[in-house]
Amino acid sequence: MNADRPVTRICGAGPTGALLAILLQRRGQRVELYESRADPREKPAESGRSINLALADRGIHALRLAGVFQDLEKTLLPMRGRLIHHAGGDATLQPYGQRRGELIYSISRHRLNQCLLDVAARQAGVTIHFEHRFEAAEFGAGVALIRDLRRDRLIRVPMQPMLAADGAGSLMRRGMCAAKLIEARETDLEHGYKELSIPAAAAGGYRMAADALHIWPRGEFMLIALPNEDGSFTATLFLAKHGATSFESLTERIAIERFFSRHFPDAAALMPNCVAEFQTHPVGFLGTVSAAPWAHLGTAAVIGDAAHAMVPFHGQGMNCCFEDCVEFDACMGRNSSWERVFGEFFALRKPNTDAVAEMALDNYLEMRERVADPKFQLQQALALELERRFPQRFIPRYSMVMFHHDIPYRAALERGAVQAQLLAELTAGAAASLADVDFERAEREIRARLAPIN
Repeated sequence: MNADRPVTRICGAGPTGALLAILLQRRGQRVELYESRADPREKPAESGRSINLALADRGIHALRLAGVFQDLEKTLLPMRGRLIHHAGGDATLQPYGQRRGELIYSISRHRLNQCLLDVAARQAGVTIHFEHRFEAAEFGAGVALIRDLRRDRLIRVPMQPMLAADGAGSLMRRGMCAAKLIEARETDLEHGYKELSIPAAAAGGYRMAADALHIWPRGEFMLIALPNEDGSFTATLFLAKHGATSFESLTERIAIERFFSRHFPDAAALMPNCVAEFQTHPVGFLGTVSAAPWAHLGTAAVIGDAAHAMVPFHGQGMNCCFEDCVEFDACMGRNSSWERVFGEFFALRKPNTDAVAEMALDNYLEMRERVADPKFQLQQALALELERRFPQRFIPRYSMVMFHHDIPYRAALERGAVQAQLLAELTAGAAASLADVDFERAEREIRARLAPIN
């Protein structure tokens, strides 16, 4: 790829589109970035419509490669583990990892997007058009139809190519699918979410531990909370959309109050506005998007959530999208045409994005049910102990995903399945503590079933 190619256009200036624009510019491309919303740097975040983001190693690696991590580092809030709030009222911390730096960071999506747009806007050759909405594409003509919302006029721009980073509801993906250029499936989870808030203490401090992701697992539903810079927490309730206990059934104030006082009394005591927020905030969509392929010739391609949106329960949606940007940039360095770039990118990423989407769904069951199970807790403790003893062969699946950007998602899924079976075997029977585990057997099995990780 070289600088004299036609301008590259991106629709969607969220975190993925903004990071992609930075990387493309640094590779010598001119970039036109189109975003339907107003400039987020000039307005506050929308209330009740976004989940706080968890930034982990893969996302950090991408931000470092793009040279923007230092602009964000001071805004990150480290979380060292899950703080499980049990139904009986006690709480236990389950560490994410055991090595220094094995942390996950809470960050405001709005703040992240603002920072990336600031960096992108400073780059020579990057132009950002806010309030310009992608509406359709004429694939035969290679033209995108963009609505200038400020002037209410439709403009035609050549794609050559158009990279769509326009999210899970991607109009580009749906247009490509309608034109039978690709196949796509949108699977709606039967659960949705509502964003709530835990305000800061009167003196401005945190009212719970600030270095953890808080989880109230309740089997069929759960509440989580992530810290914010101002001492508050962003809380998110995940609940069935329909049924006896659901967003559909909880409409009256007294029913909502009963629900929170019964299932989350300690959290409810910290949430003076939870009923009003519950009644006014929208139910957010949770689902998985799968598409194939991700491009049409060298004209148009989808990337990030537009290609492979996943449920948020592994904290990898944004991290995976940022890893997309890095992989896409690398593919550009190896290929001389957009069609070849798109083809290699899809071949490399599709197995990995399918794998992390599967792990994200599995992690929902883990967060709302398994984390409170003593057997699960024993197996987690054993996994950390086996990692200490055999660090080149046994790395917990969660750690592979969150802390090892050099291990592909597909490899984490496959090794994780072997390790899960091994943990089940080693904790079968009467095992109640690590003292009951046969570590000689564990060593034999690990050496026989898990090759060293290079």
